[in-house]
Amino acid sequence: MSDNVELIRDAYDAFGRGDIEAVVAAMHRDIAWNEAEHSPYHKPGGHHGPGDVLENVFARIPGDFDDFEVIPRTFHDAGDTVVVEGRYRATATATSDPLDVEVCHVWTVRDGKVLAFQQYTDTWQFAQVSGHRPE
Repeated sequence: MSDNVELIRDAYDAFGRGDIEAVVAAMHRDIAWNEAEHSPYHKPGGHHGPGDVLENVFARIPGDFDDFEVIPRTFHDAGDTVVVEGRYRATATATSDPLDVEVCHVWTVRDGKVLAFQQYTDTWQFAQVSGHRPE
C-alpha cells in the first residue's frame, strides 16, 4: 500500500472513530474541498482551508444526520491521486428517513497532506431523505 493510500485510509478510520482532529490534521493548509454540486454542503467555488471544511461540512453533519457513516470499500492508487468508492449510511434527523447512497471520493495528496478533495454522490437521495433542497 502506498503512503498516499495509507494517509487516506487513516483519515477514514479517524472519521469513523469520531477523531475529526486527526482528519483535519491530514489536510494541507490550502486544501480545496469540493462537495458534489447540489449536495447539502456544496459551496460554489468549494471550501478552502481546514477551518472552512470543519465549520461548513463536518460541523453540520451531526445536526442533519444521526449515525452518519462513511464506508470506504475500494481504494484506487493513482500516485498523487487516490480514488475511493464506498457508501454513506445515516438517518436524516429532519425526516427519520434512512440514507444509504453510493459515493466516490477523489483525493489529491502532496507532500503527505491532502491538498484537494472531490465528492461524487447521489444528491437527489440526500435531498429526498434530509429535506435539503438543492439551490
